[in-house]
Amino acid sequence: MKPLKIQFLSAEAAPLVKVGGLGDVAGSLPQVLRGLPAAPDVRIFLPYYPTLKKSSLNLKPVAAFEINHQAGPFLAQAFRGEIDGTPYYFIDGEPVASSSQVYSGDNFRDGIKFTFFSLAAMELARILDWKPDILHAQDWHTAPAVYNLSLTRKNDPFFSQTRSLLTVHNLPYLGHGAEAALQAFGLPRAHLSPLPEWAEGLPLALGLLTADRINTVSKGYAAEILTPAFGAGLEEFLRTRKDDISGIVNGLDQETWDPEKDPHLPEIFGLETLSARAKNKIQLQTELRLEQDPEMPLLAMINRMDYQKGVDLVPAALRSISDMEWQAVILGTGDPSLEESARQLDLEYSRVKAILSYDSPLAHRIYGGSDLIMIPSRYEPCGLTQMIGMRYGCVPLARATGGLKDTITDYHSGTASSSTGFLFKDPESSALALTIRRGLGVYNDQRRWKGLQRRGMKQDFSWEKSAAAYYDLYLDTISPNNHNR
Repeated sequence: MKPLKIQFLSAEAAPLVKVGGLGDVAGSLPQVLRGLPAAPDVRIFLPYYPTLKKSSLNLKPVAAFEINHQAGPFLAQAFRGEIDGTPYYFIDGEPVASSSQVYSGDNFRDGIKFTFFSLAAMELARILDWKPDILHAQDWHTAPAVYNLSLTRKNDPFFSQTRSLLTVHNLPYLGHGAEAALQAFGLPRAHLSPLPEWAEGLPLALGLLTADRINTVSKGYAAEILTPAFGAGLEEFLRTRKDDISGIVNGLDQETWDPEKDPHLPEIFGLETLSARAKNKIQLQTELRLEQDPEMPLLAMINRMDYQKGVDLVPAALRSISDMEWQAVILGTGDPSLEESARQLDLEYSRVKAILSYDSPLAHRIYGGSDLIMIPSRYEPCGLTQMIGMRYGCVPLARATGGLKDTITDYHSGTASSSTGFLFKDPESSALALTIRRGLGVYNDQRRWKGLQRRGMKQDFSWEKSAAAYYDLYLDTISPNNHNR
């Protein structure tokens, strides 16, 4: 069997360009896929953002061509580079060059940029005479490529055998405001489709309508998007496609997050040297100007200050357990009102420290020195915080949703001998507080606590595991059973 050809389209890919979790996925998954025994030919296609032009990427021009638009064609220029053995294709043109940010916040402008990019990426594959078996698009920004493929492949010998996979990293971001941009590039609204009428021109909805397969970044989230609470108004439509929807948990970059080699930790440690971790806690308490006490439970939250992340539940929860012994550190930035509530908590309690900034080295030290990491998200498609926490012996305490529910086994559900953390159901501060009390109860029995830490540290969150699941999904997507669309 010839190696599978995978055209991987993304708006971002770390370390070149990273805004959120999508950047981590696109930066890691293609590279790990290429290293699988089957060695698929995975190539990443990215917009050539102005910021990337300042990097020394050693690119070679490979093509110049036009993309039609109702106001006149746009010139596209394509460049090739290689990063750690993975081929990258960068696409430039006025819609990309005129945008100073990856995401401008103006979905009409971004719609022009990303629709141009999506169509140009497909045209580039044709110019290179590289026929992809799978077009793998991410979120609304590259969903126009999926939709375009569905409109053209019946009458296009080049793409006639190409199948599409659309990965949804965060469903509510459907591309509202980009409808007119798609139509200007010749991508019409859907008509009399299973989609609700309001969604028939939205890029992600059109991708979901026409993709051969859909996947999300956890099995839990794949199930949740079929419900009114998480379906962003598309749940009834998505239920018509439920047999085509699956979930694969993201992997964790185990080079960046490795307590045995982490340069940001005062003391490195691992499964066999877990006792060395106590020095990190003392150092962290010193750095945060908290009372130095190795036995005092140290709670942490490292999060974007966002309502989705459930950050608003934490102050009331901590106030309601003020009768117990604990310290807490909150690290993050975002919504000003949520920042202010964290600041008030810091002023109210000397045992609480709120650092309202983005500080990656400090985040590493918090993971390496705290006892319990709070993740009270209202929804969480996948989440990496819980994976990092477990790898660093910092036990996760999270809301049972999406990828959090998939990756954490609750201490009091079933047998404690397989547990890796604590889960609560309702997005309420009282439920969070009760679960913190439960967690602190286990912490007071250090024999049980060490077992929790060790089980978490043994979990396999490697990209190799996720990449193997993606490869199986690719094979399933191109199987003859899926050629009836």
